[in-house]
Amino acid sequence: MAGVGAGERGEDADGGGLARAVRAEERAAPEHSRERIAAAAAALADASGLPAVSMRKVATALGAGTASLYRYVTTRDELVALMVDAVNGELGYPRPTTGDWRADVLAIGADLRALYRRHPWLLDIQPGATGIGPNGVAYLEQGLAALSPLDRPAGTKLEAVAMLSGAVSLFARDEASGASGATPDGRAATARYLAAVVTPETYPHLAEALSSPPRDAPAEDLFERMLGNLLAGLLGVR
Repeated sequence: MAGVGAGERGEDADGGGLARAVRAEERAAPEHSRERIAAAAAALADASGLPAVSMRKVATALGAGTASLYRYVTTRDELVALMVDAVNGELGYPRPTTGDWRADVLAIGADLRALYRRHPWLLDIQPGATGIGPNGVAYLEQGLAALSPLDRPAGTKLEAVAMLSGAVSLFARDEASGASGATPDGRAATARYLAAVVTPETYPHLAEALSSPPRDAPAEDLFERMLGNLLAGLLGVR
């Protein structure tokens, strides 16, 4: 016997009951925006980490059907890119600089570090994986504005801005992981081990360096010193 046609079931020929249900769900869904979707997704990631973010969970958080979100965001990768740019907007760039390149760069570093602390899931995203959005462009502009007092090639300055971002993310990742070496107890354990194995005969250069170790500075001082020295070396300035 021949199969029953859509018209014989009293259903539309363009998809049947399931298609009609999806269309009805979309018509009933409240209006969204990419901004609202990104904010809801970022809130999920803040609460439960990046793996917890899915189109279904974001739709649930918005009180909508999953299908309705695909009118605004087509893939999860696109959603993550929107999330990244949305939280980058918290930096509030561009904004006026002081004319003191080091102070302005350290201020950017502090902003980025605070951003990673508020949204640690950012550290799970590989650099460059999401492309760049409007707020990422604003970050680059802020970094170049901070370095504008320096007489250096524009390309070198752009490299320095990229290096700043990478260095801060590494520092923030170390803090977020609770790595043993980042704690006072961890540093003490490392010092004991080095004292036991390093001698002038076995590791002469390291022994000389350890004979006058750097002071155990607070993390804030270490962060600023690291960034300042790194960028000064790259830019060839003091």
